[in-house]
Amino acid sequence: MNLAPLPGIKIGDRMSPDISDREIDFFQRMGIECASIWTTLEDAGRDTMLRARERLERHGIRLWNYGLLDLHCDPTLVLGLPGFERKIERYVRYLEDLGAAGIGYTTYAHMANIKMAPFYQTSVGRARGAMPTREFDLDIALAEPNSHGRTYGEDEVWETFARLMAQAVPAAERAGVRIGLHPDDPPVPVLGGVARALRSCEGMERALEIAGSPNVGLCFCVGTWAEGGDQLGLDIAGMIERFGRRGRIFKVHFRNVDRPMPVFRETMVDDGYVDMHAVMTSLRDVGFDGVLIPDHVPGDGADKTNAAYTIGYMRAVRDRVLAEASGKAGR
Repeated sequence: MNLAPLPGIKIGDRMSPDISDREIDFFQRMGIECASIWTTLEDAGRDTMLRARERLERHGIRLWNYGLLDLHCDPTLVLGLPGFERKIERYVRYLEDLGAAGIGYTTYAHMANIKMAPFYQTSVGRARGAMPTREFDLDIALAEPNSHGRTYGEDEVWETFARLMAQAVPAAERAGVRIGLHPDDPPVPVLGGVARALRSCEGMERALEIAGSPNVGLCFCVGTWAEGGDQLGLDIAGMIERFGRRGRIFKVHFRNVDRPMPVFRETMVDDGYVDMHAVMTSLRDVGFDGVLIPDHVPGDGADKTNAAYTIGYMRAVRDRVLAEASGKAGR
């Protein structure tokens, strides 16, 4: 079955590729409208994607994204390592599979070392209660050795991005798939000796200009922009206005941190320095009709207690700002 389009701001969450009855029950009890699944190349293909979508739709859940970890934040694609052209061919086939399976969106991040050096430290008891949370200290991160044996300049990173987009964009347009570009997280100029190109408003604009297609937009990570503070060219509200007004924000990672760089800690969604009600208001004001996803939820375990808290918070704030716009908000 094909579910009817769902207008407005939607609530999403991640789901495992081996979809369980328990996960479906969780989504239904929480009122989560959209699912995002991430898996690996050997466990994905258009038939697998189609079966997942059809199963979820039977339960009223839309499969928003089916991502491949091998092609996301992939050093081969970012640094032009041996196998680069084969990876591009596989990415094109992945986009074709998404379209054939009726899945219209994927997230992509052009970061080379997110899965390697321990740039983040884990601390226990620093978030609300005694839950573990991730911390970043720029001085510690900059002391790490080169993650790929040498330094890679920004021109090199832009070159590989342009080569990828040259083949991915036509495939995405043919398949009817939108690609949401995730900004570099954390948004620093260099990490592990590798330049980070998509780290600012200017960088995101350049990326969209290179792509040159309405099928390429943003997976706007509120947490990443909160980490950058006033260093990224536009603040969170400004980014939402600039890109959201043009319909180029497809998905939002709705998360928070305690302060901007050089040192920050990830927090629960309502426990950081960013006013998330204001963020939701900005999304409403530009007519955002994509999906909100909880991301980097501190201390979340198998029971998804903290994710459930985040989802409930997102739904409550969303409903509040919509009611405020209609004049129906309670006093």
